[in-house]
Amino acid sequence: MADESLSERLRPYRVLLASRARAQMQYRASFVTDILGTVGVGLAEFAEVWVIFHNVDVLGGLDFTAALLVFALSNLAFSLADMFVGHLDQLPRFIRAGQVDAFYVRPLPLLAQLMTSDLSLRRVGRLAVALVALTVALVTAPIAWSAATVALIVLTVVSGTAIFSALFTAAGGLQFFLVDGSEFTNAFTYGGSYAAQQSQQVFPGPLRIFWTFVAPTAFVAYIPAVAVLGLPGDRLAPHWLAWCTPLAALLAWAIAGLCWRLGTRHYQGAGG
Repeated sequence: MADESLSERLRPYRVLLASRARAQMQYRASFVTDILGTVGVGLAEFAEVWVIFHNVDVLGGLDFTAALLVFALSNLAFSLADMFVGHLDQLPRFIRAGQVDAFYVRPLPLLAQLMTSDLSLRRVGRLAVALVALTVALVTAPIAWSAATVALIVLTVVSGTAIFSALFTAAGGLQFFLVDGSEFTNAFTYGGSYAAQQSQQVFPGPLRIFWTFVAPTAFVAYIPAVAVLGLPGDRLAPHWLAWCTPLAALLAWAIAGLCWRLGTRHYQGAGG
């Protein structure tokens, strides 16, 4: 009975997501072009890593193989989060157009409606680049494989996706206060994505603390990668901290939930 009840609750979300997916794939030429565009974005970001390590052997304690693993884990998590909740950065457009009021009169929660208002399948191109990079990194890296290693990698992908999703949600909540402040919120979402691709040792102390314990993007890729590869890593992040990625995700979502709650309570409607 409980399973049937849960299935019925999820049914509206499944219908919405399926309709969004069919709508995007209806115009195949446009859909393929969009996917190729996101593939280009992923390749451009990979090219940055390749160019850097074509000129230096080690940067921030990472060689090319280790840097590729960090790049792949961070891009995979960000691509998944961006696909499902990245469109929350369009919230200011909904606020200006008064469309948020229409969401309130529907039976589904506001956040759930916004998350299912668009399913950006075109971003699957960047996801594909991340999956290829991750496969190459796992095959070529000197990893001592064990059940714990596999569990840590899976846990990292799931928790990293949750962390980036939380950042998008927190940014969405802040947009109720900063309708014209997308640059500020993008610093946490897209800025956090860029920071997650780097060795934390390249940042000065205050930034390392910020990206590890405030906006915990260091847990998305760098800390787990260092633990998997058995590298010395950053003195602020010992290897055992890699197993705390779910806690970092829970903390990120607690902050995101607070930001969202404050933002929705602050919103008074299109009429002011």
